[in-house]
Amino acid sequence: MSLPDFSIEDSLVRQGLGDGDAVCGIDEVGRGPLAGPVIAAAVILPRPLPPELSGHIRDSKKLSAAKRARIAAAIREFSVFSIGAACVEEIDRINILNATMTAMTRAFEGLREQSFCNHALIDGNRAPKLPCKTLTVIKGDQTSLSIAAASIIAKEHRDALMRRLAEEHPEYGWDSNAGYGTKTHMEALKQHGVTAHHRRSFAPVHESLLQQKNISI
Repeated sequence: MSLPDFSIEDSLVRQGLGDGDAVCGIDEVGRGPLAGPVIAAAVILPRPLPPELSGHIRDSKKLSAAKRARIAAAIREFSVFSIGAACVEEIDRINILNATMTAMTRAFEGLREQSFCNHALIDGNRAPKLPCKTLTVIKGDQTSLSIAAASIIAKEHRDALMRRLAEEHPEYGWDSNAGYGTKTHMEALKQHGVTAHHRRSFAPVHESLLQQKNISI
C-alpha cells in the first residue's frame, strides 16, 4: 500500500508558489453520524518532516486509535494547525454539506491567523470559498501528506469530544461509535429518545422524535 506524500504540494510549488508560501491540507470528520458536530482541521506540515512524523502519517481510518493519538500529538507539536466546527444546530439549519464547508472555512481562518497560506488542498470533490486558491483531491487523505495530517487531527479531536459527551449520555455508546448509527445507538434512541446533541434533520433521529410524540410514520 502506497503512503501519502508531498507530490501534490510539490507540484503546486513548481507551478509558481514562492519559497515562503505555504500549502495547507484540509479534511473533515463527522458528516455521517447521528449526533455531535462536524469537525474540520487545516494543517501546514513542516518541510522536511521531522523523524517523529516521517513515514507515520496516513489516512486516519488506517490507523489504530493508539497510533493515531501518538501521531496527532506529534502533528500538533511540529505543525501549524487549526480546528473548525459546525454545531448540531447549524447542521440542522443549513444541512450537513453546508455545515461541512462552514467547518472547513473556520479551520482555514484559524490557520491563517497563525501563518500565511495561499493554497489549500481539500479532501473530496467540494471546496469551501476561501481567500486563497483551492484544489480538491478525491481520497486526498490517501495521497497528500497535508490532507492526511488534517484527517488525523480532525478525527482525534472529534473522537475526544464524543467521549466527553458519552460521559453525559453513556447509554448511546458515543465513546465507541462516535455518534454513528450503530445497533447500540439505535436501540438507545428507541429507549431513551433524542438528546440535545442529536441531529434532528437526520432521518433516524427525526423518526425517533415522531415516535416520541406518538405520531404514526
